[in-house]
Amino acid sequence: MTATLTPPTTRVPTWWIGVGVVLVAANLRPAVVGVSPLLAEIRATGGLSGTAAGVLTALPVLCFGLLAPFAPRLARRTGIERALLIALVLLIIGFGVRSLDSVVALFSGTVLVGAAIATGNVLLPALIKRDFAHRTGLMMGLFSMSISAGGALAAGITVPVERAAGLDWRAALGLWGLFALLALVCWLPQVRGGGTTVMGTARVAGLTRSPLAWQVTAFMGLQSLGYYAAASWLPAVFVERGFDASAAGLLLSLSSVTGIVGGLVTPVLAARLPRQRLLAAGLTATAALGLLGVLTLPGAEVVSMAVLGLGQGAALGLALTFMALRAPDAAHASQLSGMAQSVGYTVAAAGPFAVGALHDLTGTWTVPLVVLLVLFVPQAVVGVFAGRNRLVGR
Repeated sequence: MTATLTPPTTRVPTWWIGVGVVLVAANLRPAVVGVSPLLAEIRATGGLSGTAAGVLTALPVLCFGLLAPFAPRLARRTGIERALLIALVLLIIGFGVRSLDSVVALFSGTVLVGAAIATGNVLLPALIKRDFAHRTGLMMGLFSMSISAGGALAAGITVPVERAAGLDWRAALGLWGLFALLALVCWLPQVRGGGTTVMGTARVAGLTRSPLAWQVTAFMGLQSLGYYAAASWLPAVFVERGFDASAAGLLLSLSSVTGIVGGLVTPVLAARLPRQRLLAAGLTATAALGLLGVLTLPGAEVVSMAVLGLGQGAALGLALTFMALRAPDAAHASQLSGMAQSVGYTVAAAGPFAVGALHDLTGTWTVPLVVLLVLFVPQAVVGVFAGRNRLVGR
């Protein structure tokens, strides 16, 4: 049975919806990526082992997966706009809780921000499919670009701001709540202006029986696993090589900056191509080349991280674009997005945890990085299948 989206009678200008999408998307990574440059400090003050720190970094990604199915249900009850407003409020609360001086608060706040981001992850592609049907490539490019830009900001300025303002790591992370507050203020007119649309009560059925839906899901999961594992632990790799925390954060930020380019260009290109098979394989190979450089070329971290970020940002843009291109309408896009992100992020959550555990077990970064390299092979394979010119439900 096909779900529908009821068109609103009064809307704010389309350009303002685009601004809102960009700001909300930019808030979908700082809560996660901002932790990485501070991880050594967090471990020292909280007494966390490598495995416990891996759980901390994996927890929001696990929330992305486990809580993603609830986002379409919330949207069907309240409308996409109000659901995203609720997510922003929850994100701000999560930042506040995580700033409290308690290990329990640290993990509890992380769950809250993970739940908020899960909602935004799922619903923004559906909103784009609904409101920008003829500019899907451009808007998905801006969406993925904004995600990468938010990650770049968090990786690059969290530690410098902490040091310049004389803050501890809790306050430094809490400051990102102000950025979420800005997005909340800009999103309010879409709810107050009568722009809330309620999704039909009928739910799209049969996606779990679609091989194409599973291929999109697998590509989303594998590229996310590689991204979050790298974002969580590569700063620690660089610190062990002699970089200070600020420089390690800047290297991670560099990968996010080049990811912005890949994330902006790739969806536009993908939307113009009838098939994206070669694109998926080529982007995966680019990311693999960058990680190989990190592993085998000490001293060339700048180049390696730039290449890695370009490939990962482009792969994220393609994964998000698949959710729109492979769906015949906004209702299918919402359900496909929920499925791909629910299963995909649940799988991806194993990445940060596994890398931390493997490092504790082996005492070296070589083994976990080699494992991440091997996983690029199945990512390329499922990307080729997901890139065929087909639609789910057809």
